[in-house]
Amino acid sequence: MPKRITMASLPNLLKKFFKKQWKILIPILLVFIGFYWFILRDLPSPTKLSSTSIPQSTQIFDRNGKLLYTIYNNKNQTFLPLNAIPKTVQHATIAIEDKDFYKHGPIDLRGIARAFISTVFRKQIQGGSTITQQLVKNTLLSPEQTITRKIREAILSFATEMLYPKDKILELYLNQIPYGGTAYGIEAAAQTYFGKHAKDLDLAESALLAGLPEAPSAFSPFGSHPELAKERQTQVLTDMYQQGYITKAQEQQALAEQLKYQKFANVIQAPHFSLYIKDLLVKQYGEQMVDEGGLRVTTSLDLDIQNYAQDVVAKEINGLKGYHVTNGAAMVTNPATGEILAMVGSRNYFDTTNTDGNVNVTLMHRQPGSSIKPITYALGLIDGYTAATPFVDEPICFPNPDHTQYCPGNYDGKFHGVEQMRYSLGNSFNIPAVKMLKAVGVDAMAATASAMGITTLNNPERYGLSLTLGGGEITMVDMVTAYGVFANGGYRIDLHPILKVTDSKGHVLQQYKPLPSPIFGKQVLPEGVAYIISDMLADNGARLVDFGANNALVIPGKTVSAKTGTTNDFRDNWTFGYTPSYVVGSWVGNNDNSPMNAIASGITGAAPIWHNIMVHLLQNKPDEKPQKPANVYQKVICSISGLIPQPEGNPNRCATRNEYFIAGTEPKKVEGMENVWIDKSTQDLAKPGQTDNVELKPELVVTDPIGERYCLTCNHPVTPTPTP
Repeated sequence: MPKRITMASLPNLLKKFFKKQWKILIPILLVFIGFYWFILRDLPSPTKLSSTSIPQSTQIFDRNGKLLYTIYNNKNQTFLPLNAIPKTVQHATIAIEDKDFYKHGPIDLRGIARAFISTVFRKQIQGGSTITQQLVKNTLLSPEQTITRKIREAILSFATEMLYPKDKILELYLNQIPYGGTAYGIEAAAQTYFGKHAKDLDLAESALLAGLPEAPSAFSPFGSHPELAKERQTQVLTDMYQQGYITKAQEQQALAEQLKYQKFANVIQAPHFSLYIKDLLVKQYGEQMVDEGGLRVTTSLDLDIQNYAQDVVAKEINGLKGYHVTNGAAMVTNPATGEILAMVGSRNYFDTTNTDGNVNVTLMHRQPGSSIKPITYALGLIDGYTAATPFVDEPICFPNPDHTQYCPGNYDGKFHGVEQMRYSLGNSFNIPAVKMLKAVGVDAMAATASAMGITTLNNPERYGLSLTLGGGEITMVDMVTAYGVFANGGYRIDLHPILKVTDSKGHVLQQYKPLPSPIFGKQVLPEGVAYIISDMLADNGARLVDFGANNALVIPGKTVSAKTGTTNDFRDNWTFGYTPSYVVGSWVGNNDNSPMNAIASGITGAAPIWHNIMVHLLQNKPDEKPQKPANVYQKVICSISGLIPQPEGNPNRCATRNEYFIAGTEPKKVEGMENVWIDKSTQDLAKPGQTDNVELKPELVVTDPIGERYCLTCNHPVTPTPTP
């Protein structure tokens, strides 16, 4: 029989039990202690969902301490009972955020699985949190992304659903969730965006607001990308229709409605830049920290330069109304540090009548036209071609993979015989640029552009040889980075618009310390290549044919490298130029991508904007010339063929000029005659396939990078050798 347990024997039995089981009990005890210490300790009570802490404003300053933008320090919040919130708002919110809200518990495992599949396999970002989780996360917990916080969020979500019914949770959510800026809750959001009470919101407005909480800065119609607000609203309405909340006719009617927003009420300077900075901060610190965390942000912007650039853009665009030009943009950077000194995203941020002024064009994808050609020629120099390499600028077609023909033409509609690289780049002739790209390869050109900071040319095969004429889309922020490589002598310094961030207690969260010199950055081009490109772009004599002597790319008394670009359909007009201290980019066009009228590079459009800003920057400053590397030197060459001239005194000696070469790439061949087939009757070159009435005669012939030959003495392309 088993022994009876008495009070007297119990201590001995417990002692024996713990003696045998201590190896199991101690780890269990430690787990419970750890769980309490890291998870349960200081866990807020769900009963606090009706009270919130007072947020602190985030302030953004320019480099000199001038206030640009205050992200409000008080919540604009008015509580509404659920029955006072329109059903359109409730249904829109549930449709986009948590379609099974009334069916599942505090955590929806199916929703998490759907979010995972959508994000990983469909490349469409979708959240997996329930409305209850989002309420807890935004009101009771910090925004940190850690496993500990997710566990605390899950525990509080279960506790919340034990305390409150679903209708109450939805009511709390719609009254406390952030909709952007100071707008917390649907009533504040309705007032902020539409200047009306929540009860007066229609379906289209409800759908717009319901889409904001997922990412208020990104989806804001007042943000850097207002087009995302429309895309998000469309998604909300689609979900509402698919889930049976509205009919197809209601969906289409709401999509067609033109929303009328209330003016952005906050005082803001350099608005495109300030909102660009806010987006960067949100990506790094989270929406709640930026809206409530009391950050102090010192940026690289120089407000004086910014205001001058803004005035220049506005005045130039106002003077181009007859050319159907409604918008312009500009940027100024310090290439040695990557600091953005000015960012003008549109001619007037606050004018939304015709030009959608709140669109930040410096971040938009647009075609660069010929402004991308220097990258093609830089790759040519890397491959051993030179500024004296001749190109046959005559009609030519290239086969496409689909068996069609690509036949580029020049901007002026003319052909120019033989032009060396220096003059081909300076005058922006298209056919030589296409031939240069053919010689170096499209993939190599896209890779070089990527190394220089251009992030958008991911599928170069889509563009083919048109890539060098601006067939691919870029952003201005990427292009000023790439031109900064030339300004830095081949070294890439990425953009650094934020210099310092401190929290509400003064602790430094991040601080940018520029390198003492660009040469400590990442070298992506040989120094000699960067120098020769800069010298060609600063050579006003090399662009006389297309621009004339007195053009907008000349800054009197200063050495400045510059390049324009205009798309073939006249939808975009650019100018980029630089010194070792500044890179300036400018653009004019229309936000709706409609073509301009009679915009000509260097005459109207972007070049005058660029010119006025650069003159302002360089006034009272000494001339800065690019520093010539030791392996670059000048050599006398023939001014057309690019070959070595005959000795002085020789009657066949060519006209000469000086050109820069990287050591080892200089010409080795002396210019001289060679035998070609001539038509005896016309004394012209024999026609292709002609075998009758021909003779060999000595003529001066050059060959370009793709093997095309041209007879300089008879001013005609060379016919292939006939077979008599």
